[in-house]
Amino acid sequence: MAKLYFYYASMNAGKSTTLLQADFNYRERGMRTMLFTAAIDDRSGPGAIGSRIGLEAEATPFDSATDLRALVEREQRAGPVACVLIDEAQFLTEEQVDQLAGLCDECDVPVLAYGLRTDFRGQLFPGSARLLAIADALIEIKSVCTCGRKAIMNLRVDTAGRPVAEGAQTEIGGNERYVALCRRHFTAALAGTAPLSQGSCTTC
Repeated sequence: MAKLYFYYASMNAGKSTTLLQADFNYRERGMRTMLFTAAIDDRSGPGAIGSRIGLEAEATPFDSATDLRALVEREQRAGPVACVLIDEAQFLTEEQVDQLAGLCDECDVPVLAYGLRTDFRGQLFPGSARLLAIADALIEIKSVCTCGRKAIMNLRVDTAGRPVAEGAQTEIGGNERYVALCRRHFTAALAGTAPLSQGSCTTC
């Protein structure tokens, strides 16, 4: 039976790279895949998944109104879909996560979802919370804080590199807006006891 997988990590841990490698593995064996990415994140261009090491692939953009299951079932009428891969899975709605689970359970199509677990305040994204609740497999992709510990938190910084503690949950950005830190240094940065300079953890 097909499974729903949730690969989660902090910022800049290589989630998109891992997704694109998985997609390549399927396609190399002549299998058709479907790739989705959040429409709100257009850093690699509209409808594109890009990684920091230069890999890129076209994808179908989704927003909160997209019926993912319907799109996959429509594509299946043209031929079997071996796997569905979701980038920026934290932006899924709870209903969309349930749609993906339905694809696994009722259509026997495996789904690989890649995304952040928590936001810049350390709070779960709704899509990630639902994935953590119902996914068949939870796989952590590890990243490293500059102190050498595992990075599990995503610190948002302003244009001067100062920690940001308030604001909208969703704000698209890369290294210039987010720093992956261990919990200790995330907490210290927000408390003002570990000043940051463009992503450097000065107390590490």
